Amino acid sequence: MSEEAKQSSSILIWLTALAFLIGMAAIFIYVPTEQMEGAVQRIMYFHIPAAWLAFFSFFIVFICSILFLWKKEREWDIYALASAEIGVIFCSLVLITGPIWARPIWGAWWVWDARLTSTLILWLIYVSYLMLRYQTEAGSMRARFAAVLGIIGFLDIPFIHFSVLWWRTFHPPPKMISPEGLGAGMDTSMVATLMLSLGAFTLLYFVLMGQRIKVEKMKDEVEQLKKDHLYSN
Repeated sequence: MSEEAKQSSSILIWLTALAFLIGMAAIFIYVPTEQMEGAVQRIMYFHIPAAWLAFFSFFIVFICSILFLWKKEREWDIYALASAEIGVIFCSLVLITGPIWARPIWGAWWVWDARLTSTLILWLIYVSYLMLRYQTEAGSMRARFAAVLGIIGFLDIPFIHFSVLWWRTFHPPPKMISPEGLGAGMDTSMVATLMLSLGAFTLLYFVLMGQRIKVEKMKDEVEQLKKDHLYSN
C-alpha cells in the first residue's frame, strides 16, 4: 500500500472513531428519552443504522456479483465477498438489537411477523453465501455460484422494506422514510442523532471494507507466490 493510501486509511479510521464518539454523546446525553417507550428506545440509534448497513452491504454484493458475472474479473469477486461478510455482521446486529428493543414493548423477544421472518431469511441466505465460499474449492465456478446466490439473496430486501406496508405486522412502519416525509413525527433532535449514527455506521462500513479487501488481495498475492515458487522448482 502506498504512503498516500495509508494516510487516507488512517484519516478514515480517525473520522469514524470521532463520529462514533460524538454519536454516543448524542444518544446518551443530548437526545431526550422517548415518552412512550422509555430508555430502551435508544437502541433505535443502533438498530436502524445496522439495518441500513446490512441492506447497503448486500446491495454492494448484488452490484459486484453482476459485474463479476459480466466481466469475470477477480476484483469484483473480492468486493462482493468483503461486503457480504460485513453485511452478515450488521444483519446479525439487527437480529440481536431488535429482540432487545421488542421485549419490553411487545412482551416477547420474537414474533413471526413478515418483517422479522424475512430479515431472518436474508441473514440465512448470506450465511449460506459465506458457507458456499468457504466450504468449496477456490476457483471460477465457486465465484460464479456465489455471485448467483448474492444476486438472488438481494431480492429479499425490497420484500423486507415493504412488508410493513403490505401487511399488518407487529413491527412499526418506517420511522425515517415515510409517506408523511423524512423523519415525520420524530423530534428534531432524534432525527439529527439518528442521522449522525447512520453516518458513523456508514464510515465504519468503508473502514471494514478497506481492511477486508486489503487482506483478501494479500491472500491472492501469497497464493500466487506459492504457485510461482512451486513451478520454479
